[in-house]
Amino acid sequence: MNDVPPTEPVLSVTENAANEIKSLLAKEAESNGKALRVYIEAGGCSGMQYGMVFDEKRPDDQSVEFRGVSVLVDPFSANYLRGAVIDFVDSLTGGGFKISNPNARQSCGCGKSFEA
Repeated sequence: MNDVPPTEPVLSVTENAANEIKSLLAKEAESNGKALRVYIEAGGCSGMQYGMVFDEKRPDDQSVEFRGVSVLVDPFSANYLRGAVIDFVDSLTGGGFKISNPNARQSCGCGKSFEA
């Protein structure tokens, strides 16, 4: 098994998503100096669900910067998120952050959970 870390970032962030993340960081004083943590946890209607929170870097995190936004991913979540793209859609219906994940075999209708 190859233990060399990949040179490709675990995931990417679109310009719309980066702008929204910067806006949220600016509104939340307690998030000053923190990065966006994207993670996977058990739950949701499809078995696994996405989570996002502003957090500080931990020793084993993978960290990447897109368009001025720092993004953190823990090793467990990286296995499920590799190649994913985070976007933000500004819409009255179905708006918000959207994660396009090539590793998801099936996603639920709400887009917040998936089956790997």
